[in-house]
Amino acid sequence: MAGTSDLDVAYIARLARINLTEDEAKIFQKQLDDVLKYVEKLRQVDVTGIDAAAHALPVFNVFRDDAARDWFTAEQALSNAPRQANSLFVVPKVVE
Repeated sequence: MAGTSDLDVAYIARLARINLTEDEAKIFQKQLDDVLKYVEKLRQVDVTGIDAAAHALPVFNVFRDDAARDWFTAEQALSNAPRQANSLFVVPKVVE
């Protein structure tokens, strides 16, 4: 596991172009160190015999079966379009 000196919050903030004050960097560094210490604690737990994807509750798919059915034709879909061209909807430009 990475130690305190391996992950420098101030350096990473500079790479990400995030302006942190010295106090903010110290706070985030301590929080990161605490998270890494906790992860190290979790690594010490014996998980032999436990499935990698075990869940406390049963997991099931809630989606309906996908079935083919009749749908609109292109002409029907475009029948009420205020503007259309080449069987496509024409919409106002939203990006400058």
